Amino acid sequence: MADSQPFCVAEERSGHCAVVDGNFLYVWGGYVSIEDNEVYLPNDEIWTYDIDSGLWTMHLMEGELPTSMSGSCGACINGKLYVFGGYDDKGYSNRVILSFNSGMQQNLYFVNLRTRDGTYVWEKITSFEGQPPTPRDKLSCWVYKDRLIYFGGYGCRRHNELQDCFDVHDASWVCPPELFIAQADLSMTEEQIFWGWHNDVHVFDTKTQNWFQPEIKDGVPPQPRAAHTCAVLGNKGYIFGGRVLQTRMNDLHYLNLDTWTWSGRIPVNGENPKHRSWHTLTPIADDKLFLFGGLSADNIPLSDGWIYNVITNGWKQLTHLPKTRPRLWHTACLGKENEIMVFGGSKDDLLSLDTGHCNDLLIFQTQPYSLLRSCLDCIGKNAIILESQISLLPPKLLQQVLKKITFWTAANHREEQRAQKEETENKYQWITSN
Repeated sequence: MADSQPFCVAEERSGHCAVVDGNFLYVWGGYVSIEDNEVYLPNDEIWTYDIDSGLWTMHLMEGELPTSMSGSCGACINGKLYVFGGYDDKGYSNRVILSFNSGMQQNLYFVNLRTRDGTYVWEKITSFEGQPPTPRDKLSCWVYKDRLIYFGGYGCRRHNELQDCFDVHDASWVCPPELFIAQADLSMTEEQIFWGWHNDVHVFDTKTQNWFQPEIKDGVPPQPRAAHTCAVLGNKGYIFGGRVLQTRMNDLHYLNLDTWTWSGRIPVNGENPKHRSWHTLTPIADDKLFLFGGLSADNIPLSDGWIYNVITNGWKQLTHLPKTRPRLWHTACLGKENEIMVFGGSKDDLLSLDTGHCNDLLIFQTQPYSLLRSCLDCIGKNAIILESQISLLPPKLLQQVLKKITFWTAANHREEQRAQKEETENKYQWITSN
């Protein structure tokens, strides 16, 4: 079932998952604030955005549904969206309940995005080898050689699971579910659980269905952290920024995904981006990464964009990005022509004013579009003037033009709605302040 309302848009949200496969951007999960309450988006809905036509469609999902969550880690391999980790409305990081039983259950789910009949079916991976990571959210994932390689995040461990890779923040006493059922005296069943930040690495091989923790051969690992970001260039998995305790960082590291050696903090040439968390890092070429947004060390939502060049080992700030549309805890995916598609997130400091969740799609062009794309855009923007000539185009080209006309019609409609909403909000603020 799909939502076919003209020019509809996926709901506002933060802490969601988004991936690109083929001509579509897929969005699942996350949360939004309604009257000071955190409301998690439905776990049986996935939204698709047609990159060519600019149209959003909502599809209902079936199968073994994951819990509605935020802070999950989503990644795409061979047309399958994998989701691991997260935080749900019961206040548990994903797998926190399951971690007290046999330890052989896990919450790694996948859904085939290349469905022929438009039906999206979740499957929970229950047959696997090895030990999954301890429960956590706001972790990151590299995709390399059909493997999901997870790093860091905020979560919990038992006392016997404490290691150097874990920076303790807090501790609490809980009752394991299996003992809660078996024992009447609760004082005899409680155990201490520690909450904090991780810097461990866990790998799930999608071909062998095997979890393993690689032996780090050399190098200094990054400090434990969450709400950081990561990206792959070649065989290197890069990490930037994130938060531990009250400290936000702006350090850059990479892990060699073949030799399992850490680089240590990379001594970058020139100016560095501000310390931040809840930002995104996206590969835009074989030797370049695009950094956008986040929350600064002084709790200011950021709208800046930077490009890291591996060859020069330096950052360059982009000066043409809009300063009035900051984002944090958003997603950023690479389009077909190296454009960055930023969806959702918040424009406010989530820690103090959790009201600014967004659902507009920001598109940042990182290189000149192809001649075909430029021509299609020109026709789409001037469809009324060119109306009599458009029908004369060859069928295949005509189909592309019609999609681009739809794209710009939808874009103009949404921009008008956004402007009207901002005008209404500004009037309300003026009235309340006077």
